[in-house]
Amino acid sequence: MENAVVGLIVVAGTSVAVAALCLLLAFLCRRHSSKSRLKPCSRQRCCSAAAGSTLPVSVSDGMTPDYLSWSFYSTTAEASLQKLSLADLAAATGGFSPDNIIGDGSFGFVYRAVLPDGAAVAVKRLSGDCDAGAGNREFRAELEVLGSLSHSNLARLLGYCADGRDRILVYELLERGSLDAWLHGGDADDSGGTGTLPWPARLRVARGAAAALEFLHHGRRPPVLHRDVKSSNVLLSEGFEAKLADFGLARIIRGSPAKSHVSTQAAGTVGYVAPEIWDGVGATTMADVYSFGVLLIEIVTGKRPSWPIKASIGDKEVNLVDWTREKIHAGQAWEILDRRMGIQSQGTEMEEAKGLLEIARRCIDSAAKNRPTMEDVVAMLNKV
Repeated sequence: MENAVVGLIVVAGTSVAVAALCLLLAFLCRRHSSKSRLKPCSRQRCCSAAAGSTLPVSVSDGMTPDYLSWSFYSTTAEASLQKLSLADLAAATGGFSPDNIIGDGSFGFVYRAVLPDGAAVAVKRLSGDCDAGAGNREFRAELEVLGSLSHSNLARLLGYCADGRDRILVYELLERGSLDAWLHGGDADDSGGTGTLPWPARLRVARGAAAALEFLHHGRRPPVLHRDVKSSNVLLSEGFEAKLADFGLARIIRGSPAKSHVSTQAAGTVGYVAPEIWDGVGATTMADVYSFGVLLIEIVTGKRPSWPIKASIGDKEVNLVDWTREKIHAGQAWEILDRRMGIQSQGTEMEEAKGLLEIARRCIDSAAKNRPTMEDVVAMLNKV
């Protein structure tokens, strides 16, 4: 009898031990499974929390890492991410139809596009082959920073698509078009025809573009070089507020303090490029200042910087910068004003135009060290 009781106790104890072991194993497995399911949510929360500094990236599936099609947005942490594929953008631009081109330059065409949600945007398709390796990764990293920039005089970079060797930038659309179109003719219109940009609007544009460059150079760390300041990259809002656009060439300035102001990659557009760039010195903030000085001359004269001009002496062809220097030095600023503005030889507007040309003269100094900073330029423009 006693042996039977002992046997029952042993069996019962063994059963309890086995059951406890099974429960423990089940608990551990469930805990591990729960942790695994929580990982993606945890990463997503981390990504959203950091959206203000590092923009979230959405990636299309089924592509190799070096040829990803992805986009990022300057949005709040709670905003839903869209995925922009090359096919999406092709559809939005009518297959990159020439009929939808609203701008062009040495680095690609800009198209008017309507996204699936009905939003109208400007899409720039960069021309030329792009490195799909390390250069592509560097380009992405810089665009993430550029996409986070926020200033009233910067056209907002909404997204980016990389597919194979295609590189596409998506910007907010500004219906007034570019300063280039208003100065030199194009699709910009006012009451059904291409209008002449009056002097008050030109002065407003000059101040706005200067404020944008001041922000890029001095309003953030590390600074940003634009490297392609020109009238076609100055877009206009309904109130003719200037917004500097096209950061496809921009570079974040990194490195030691001694080299932190230099970008070794030459870039720019003929007529606007600082002389030191042609000498192989490399782009600096002072090169942007030079390009801005040329832009001021273009605003006042209404002439393209890339077109030669007949000089008054001997009908020799010279470039716009040399021609302007000669006229300012001779005290003949009145002769180079855009006649379409109707500015009189005497009066407030004439004095303002002369003020802009004097600022331009300082910006286009052949020696980079003698040029003012964009902070100085903004201060001078505010006194005009």
